[in-house]
Amino acid sequence: MKSNGIASDNLLKQAAAWPQDESVTGHGGPPASIPPSALLERALERPLGIPTVVDRFIQQAIAQIISAEWEPHFHPSSYGFRPGRSAHQAVRQVQADIRAGYAWVVDTDIEAFFDRVNHDRLMVRLKQRTNDPALLRLINRYLKVGVSVDGSVQATTQGVPQGGPLSPVLANVVLDELDWELERRGHRFARYADDCNIMVRSQHAGERVMASVTRFVSDTLRLTVNPLKSAVDRPARRKFLGFTVSRNGARLKVADKAIDKFKDRIRELTRRTRGHRLADIVAELRITLLGWKAYFGSAEVLSPLRDIDTWWRRKLRCTIWKQWGRSGDRQLRKRGVSVREAWNTSKAHTARGAC
Repeated sequence: MKSNGIASDNLLKQAAAWPQDESVTGHGGPPASIPPSALLERALERPLGIPTVVDRFIQQAIAQIISAEWEPHFHPSSYGFRPGRSAHQAVRQVQADIRAGYAWVVDTDIEAFFDRVNHDRLMVRLKQRTNDPALLRLINRYLKVGVSVDGSVQATTQGVPQGGPLSPVLANVVLDELDWELERRGHRFARYADDCNIMVRSQHAGERVMASVTRFVSDTLRLTVNPLKSAVDRPARRKFLGFTVSRNGARLKVADKAIDKFKDRIRELTRRTRGHRLADIVAELRITLLGWKAYFGSAEVLSPLRDIDTWWRRKLRCTIWKQWGRSGDRQLRKRGVSVREAWNTSKAHTARGAC
């Protein structure tokens, strides 16, 4: 068996006998993933299984094999972590359904999906299209590898290890069952990983669909729909993959939460106490701005984009002025600004709350 030029037979035989974690000494058998949750000061922590180089290589080989076997059978409305598909396509499908008259959305969020995937059900699903016992045993070992927390290895009885190349394809295998159930019921939907929007024509239909989908996710997938993050609502009041739509014409616009997150990042980069040179700040801003523009550049409501463009330029000017300190007016005069304009600008920037 080969996948994309990788001789999988030999690789899997070696891996089944030995996947060792180079970062955990004195510990045989499969690697214990080390979560960097201790580095994240968050109220809710999610352990990430960061694989070593050897483990990442093996997981990538497994992911390529599983993807080749399952990709032709995945539902066309599944867009996450699939070749030739993107979040933008998922958002565009939702937009097309809204314009077709499906004016209500059943916005479903599966609670802690990657942490609560049922191992037994996942292995049963994989066996439907995978006939290689060595491969299945290896996947099962990675699922149950455990995590190292404060020096002790804790067993993982559910969930898929995040942080490696294997978890996305396994997530699609699990949720493919939901996709085809929605298809069987005749629903229009778009799913990206564990984010799913089901489009309906009325609030009553949406509430009925929400109840039935919640039961299916609980009884069949053995997962839980998060009631705090899921809702039946107008699409303009919900966000999907960082986007929302306008009330008139269902034009794409950047969600408020995405804008707030972007502003927090700009504030972090331009914070005075960082002590970075201006050239370094500009280089970091450039990377952030180009990435943000590449993702949200397809937005059709442009006024928030113009506002945020004005805002980040002002933040950069404030950073420059703070670095100049009391010599701000002198720095402006050196650059050809008249005395009066330099004095007025200096007064404006030194006013309380100006920056």
